Amino acid sequence: MLPPNLHVSQHPAVLHKLGILRDQKTEPKKFREVVRELSWLLGYEALADARVRSKRVTTPIETMDGHELGERIGLIPILRAGLGMVDAMLELMPTAEVWHLGLFRDEHTLRPVEYYNKLPDSANVDLCLILDPMLATGGSATAAIEVLKRWGAVKPVRIKLLNLIAAPEGVKAVADAHPDVEIFCAALDRQLNDKGYIMPGLGDAGDRQFGTGKAAE
Repeated sequence: MLPPNLHVSQHPAVLHKLGILRDQKTEPKKFREVVRELSWLLGYEALADARVRSKRVTTPIETMDGHELGERIGLIPILRAGLGMVDAMLELMPTAEVWHLGLFRDEHTLRPVEYYNKLPDSANVDLCLILDPMLATGGSATAAIEVLKRWGAVKPVRIKLLNLIAAPEGVKAVADAHPDVEIFCAALDRQLNDKGYIMPGLGDAGDRQFGTGKAAE
């Protein structure tokens, strides 16, 4: 049974773009473009419950009651792969602030190691969106959420996790540790292999975006 905090998109445009993203023949330039497009679509779904406030707007015809985003939003891309998701989210929410969090996975223990933290001094937002293309073991996501909560992102501040592809193991790890955090993804894949890569997945999202290393393991 899937946890109630997991949202897997079924939108046809998402499914179409996922096929391009997974294809090992997709070159880095195209891969980056599709990461951006998928991030926009997932962000659109994740922000469906964002609060708005009233605003008077004057059209060419008359003045009316309009709306504007009523929440302070922080984007937290997990370096380096999460960087490819930022521009799309800023298109949706131009007033959002971007803070970077650096975590890498120890290849022996598969545990995250924090090496960079650019959060401001205090949590002055209503909603934090963690951006990371892959939710594999869940170690990096869980660690990032813990960092945000220690920083002050606790109720009423909300945290949401945006991933392109997730593995059941990672979803369970996040749901068990942080059942209050909603997960939005484009696909829930089968499982992890013995190296901690998602199967069928798409390989290493960072390498495929930036043209480094191997496209897949």
